[in-house]
Amino acid sequence: MLILVTGAAGFIGSHTVLELLESGYDVHCIDNFANAIPGNTNADGNAISLLRVSEIVGKPVPFEDCDVCDEVALEKIFSARNFDGVIHLAALKSVGESVSKPLDYYANNLVASLNLIRMCLKYNVKNFVFSSSATVYGPPSELPITEKSTTGQGITNPYGQTKYMMEQILIDVGKANPDWNIVLLRYFNPVGAHKSGRIGEDPKGVPNNLMPFVSQVAIGKLPALTIYGDKFDTPDGTGVRDYIHVVDLAKGHVKALDRIKKEGNVGTEIYNLGTGKGYSVKDMVTALEKTSSKKIAVRIGEPRPGDVASVYCDPSLAAEKLGWRAEFGLEDMCRDLWNWQSQNPNGFAN
Repeated sequence: MLILVTGAAGFIGSHTVLELLESGYDVHCIDNFANAIPGNTNADGNAISLLRVSEIVGKPVPFEDCDVCDEVALEKIFSARNFDGVIHLAALKSVGESVSKPLDYYANNLVASLNLIRMCLKYNVKNFVFSSSATVYGPPSELPITEKSTTGQGITNPYGQTKYMMEQILIDVGKANPDWNIVLLRYFNPVGAHKSGRIGEDPKGVPNNLMPFVSQVAIGKLPALTIYGDKFDTPDGTGVRDYIHVVDLAKGHVKALDRIKKEGNVGTEIYNLGTGKGYSVKDMVTALEKTSSKKIAVRIGEPRPGDVASVYCDPSLAAEKLGWRAEFGLEDMCRDLWNWQSQNPNGFAN
C-alpha cells in the first residue's frame, strides 16, 4: 500500500513514517515546515528528520515540500500517484498560540483538511487516518476517558476546536461515503524519541510541551521549569496526564492501516491512544532527573486557565480492535528523550 503522510517531517510524522516503512508500507511524505525551526531542512530543501529516517531504514524516503492548504500543489501530488490511503498529521499545533492567533488555526487546519478530503474524493482514495487529540474531550467529566466520553464540551482553545470540527466533518464524510474507511486517533501526550537518538522532538522556540521543556532545562538551554499549580487534587498536587511514548503512538497508525487492510471495510472508527496511566508533573521531572543525572530547577506558578487536575484514558478499545497496546513505560520515555536531547542539544540544527 502507498500511503500519503502529511506533516511527515514533524515529531509524530517522522516516527510514523519510520514505523510504516519498517512494517512494509510504501510512503510519500509532504510537509511545509510550518512548525519547524530553521535547521530541519538541508541545502536542497529536504527534511533532515526524514533523511535520518532514511538512514535508519536503509532506503530513500520520498518527500516533497508542500502546503496542504495549496490545493493546486496538492492536486499535482495526487494526480502523479495512486495512493491507497492517507495519514493526515499536518496542522498548526500550539495550544497557546491558537488562543492568540485563532484565525490562523481555523484557516490552516480546516482548509488543509478539507483540501485533502476533496482530493481523496476526486482520486478515489478511501482510506483516511486522522491525527486527532484528547483535547476534543474538554475537561473530563469522568476518568478514565473512553471513546464514548462526551466531546466538544468546554474545549478551551482553538487548536482543540479544529480537531473536534475535523472529527465531525470526517464522521459526516464517512456517512455519505460508506465505502470509506476513516480512523480517528485521539492522542494523549506523546513523549520520548526513537531509540537511535537520530529523530525526536525539535520544538520551535520555547517548548510548549512539558517534557521537551524539562529536557532543555536538564541540558542547560533553559534556566528552570515553571510548574503551573501544585494544589490540584492529585497525589502530589501537580497535574496528572497520560504520557505515551511516540514510538507506541506511531505504531498505532500502522495498526489502523493493518486493520483496514485485513477487514476491508471498517467504516468510521475512533480510538484513544494512551497508556491508561497518569503521571504527575513532578513524577515526570523526577524520572528525567534520574535518567539524565541532572538536577532540574523548578519553580511553582499559578495554574493556567482551563488546567484540570487529571486526564488519562482507557485504551482498551484499541487493544481489542487494533491489537495495539503501549509497550513502553515512563523509564523508556525518559531514557529515549534524554538520548535524543543529549545527542542533539540544538535539535536538527546541529
